[in-house]
Amino acid sequence: MIEDEDRAADDAPPPAANDNGNGNARVRIDAAVLTIARLIGRQMAREAFERLEAANDNEPPERCED
Repeated sequence: MIEDEDRAADDAPPPAANDNGNGNARVRIDAAVLTIARLIGRQMAREAFERLEAANDNEPPERCED
């Protein structure tokens, strides 16, 4: 996960002439987007897991005492 953030910082292009000295903005935005994407992925995984649990809502059979 941290490797993604490091790679995003390394891949950032040099600031353009109209950046007004805010060269770190792209790196911060990329890091924020990666964080949001991870959070969305985790939420989707939670919902998928809940659906799997909900599909198996059968009650266990009662014991027969012979």
